[in-house]
Amino acid sequence: MVTRTEDPLPGAIGLSHLSAYDWEAADGVCGGSPHLHLVCTEAYVVTGGRGAVQTLSPDGYRDIPLRPGSVAWFTPGTVHRMVQGGDLRVTVLMQNSGLPEAGDAVFTFPPELLADPERYAAAATLPPGTGPDTEAAARRRRDLAVEGYLTLREALVAGDDGPYRDFQRAAARLVRDRVPAWRELWRAGARATAERTGAQLDALATGDPAYLGGATAYATAPTRLGGFGMCGRRDEYALPGTTLPYRAD
Repeated sequence: MVTRTEDPLPGAIGLSHLSAYDWEAADGVCGGSPHLHLVCTEAYVVTGGRGAVQTLSPDGYRDIPLRPGSVAWFTPGTVHRMVQGGDLRVTVLMQNSGLPEAGDAVFTFPPELLADPERYAAAATLPPGTGPDTEAAARRRRDLAVEGYLTLREALVAGDDGPYRDFQRAAARLVRDRVPAWRELWRAGARATAERTGAQLDALATGDPAYLGGATAYATAPTRLGGFGMCGRRDEYALPGTTLPYRAD
């Protein structure tokens, strides 16, 4: 069995495991850093414990319970916040592997940080490693994201989607210059995977399964344990299309 792979996971998805943060936030809730993705759908597959995911979207505020066996997913533009209810553990499946790590995820920081790319990057980027300095920075980052999130949620619950829409626009402006690099990641990852399937279908249609001669199997294991992710302590895999760790620049 091959242990290192040149092929991405099925569908060129990203994969990680999260243990949700148990840090209490300003509203008394324990959990992660609210954020959205610009072009990627994210899914949670709950493997242990209890909790919830709070979401903000055009259909309002939702609090979705999470328990073992639950699956929840959210499309681009949906603000989401993982909430710890007791030993919550989640396997995360991420569309377009490589794009979230390249900045597709934007935190719900207060507007003044979102308006300044340098200040945003300084608040979003963590020191390397998994030591106390990194933990303290991750907690500060989470608290800033919750500060902005609570303002968005309060307005949305009151029927005013203006601040939520403003945040979406600010997030789009913040990442605009990265789109060419993202497009290359997409072409090399998700798009190439879909095109490979099309080529295989063409081969089968002509009765030529020669491509099956390259069949093989792969195995891997986490390459970093307990990293500080957006929502919790994160076990990561160095797989094609991904860059570790998440970064804001």
